[in-house]
Amino acid sequence: MTEPSRLTRALHTGFHVDPVHGAVAPPLYLTSTFTFESLGEPREHDYTRSSNPTRDLFGEAVSELEGGAGGTVVASGMAASSLVVLSLVGPDDLVLVPQEAYGGTWRLFDTLAREGRLRVEFVDATDTERLTARIAAAKPRLVWVETPSNPLLRLTDIAAVSTAAHEAGALVVADNTFLTPLGQRPLELGADIVVHSATKFLNGHSDLVSGVVVAGTPELHARFRHWGNVLGVTGSPFDAYQALRGLRTLDVRWRRHLENTAAVVAAIADHPAVSAIHYPGLPDHPEHDLAGRQQDGYGALVSFELAGGRDAVARFLDGLQLFGLAVSLGGVESLVAHPETMTHASMSAEARERAGIGSGLVRLSIGIDTAEDLVADLLAGLDRAR
Repeated sequence: MTEPSRLTRALHTGFHVDPVHGAVAPPLYLTSTFTFESLGEPREHDYTRSSNPTRDLFGEAVSELEGGAGGTVVASGMAASSLVVLSLVGPDDLVLVPQEAYGGTWRLFDTLAREGRLRVEFVDATDTERLTARIAAAKPRLVWVETPSNPLLRLTDIAAVSTAAHEAGALVVADNTFLTPLGQRPLELGADIVVHSATKFLNGHSDLVSGVVVAGTPELHARFRHWGNVLGVTGSPFDAYQALRGLRTLDVRWRRHLENTAAVVAAIADHPAVSAIHYPGLPDHPEHDLAGRQQDGYGALVSFELAGGRDAVARFLDGLQLFGLAVSLGGVESLVAHPETMTHASMSAEARERAGIGSGLVRLSIGIDTAEDLVADLLAGLDRAR
């Protein structure tokens, strides 16, 4: 038999390894501490903040999917971002961050910069020529990449940015939450580190909060594991157990997400209430060709702008049956968010304006419901918004 695919290896992580009872699914180790073999002789695990068998399996599975050297599982997606920054960046170091990054990411870097923990520059990460020139001139410590971006789904050329960053002595961190390793593998394109909010597609059931940092080298992985323990941000074994269970169905969920999203986009793109639609799968998307080169599929998020602004958004939302008004994304259910007042409310008004996040912008996370039902619900809402 030939070696199984990376996907198969990842989804089988922890299966058939129970030496005591032969359990098919890996056990859940709900313990805070582990006994030593004897004085001065610890076992593989000694304290769950440092390491835990269940949590380590989830990190191993995500790393396998990404093609990394190891995965450090932490308490949330923001904990993953914070772990990377706090373990690699000093007060004099510059970090380049997309100007339309997720609101929580913007808040993290803005706060750290205000407190003198680092220097930050928010840049247009979609302009490859200008960005690579800025990298060469500024010599940053880190270049943060969020592609597709949240919420406008703009893309960054990971390979080009990684080449420029490495020539300047910088590391590249890619937030791959929106596409998962099934839709994009930044390490293969030259990135050094991948972060995930595992709360989203990796888990897929909106019932836990978790994050993962996947390192491209053993040295970086060792550093993140060390700092995860030092800072105490590692995730709980139960959440890791749940997330590993969710990961088992990622492939089948992801294919349904993509099919439904394509159907939704085709149905709403020309509706008169919609003044603009943001989705990399559309031929007129500014980075459509780039999406074809660095992604496998176009993702399950779509954003659009209503011509009537915030009043139209209120009419659109009032009466939706299948889309819950909530932050987050990537679950089996469908969700709708208003970035200005929800996911990006922590950004300053000036930062939102620079990023192009206006009052009429709506973001959809397309679930695995029946596509025809989702389309009917959205079209009725758009008719109300006219």
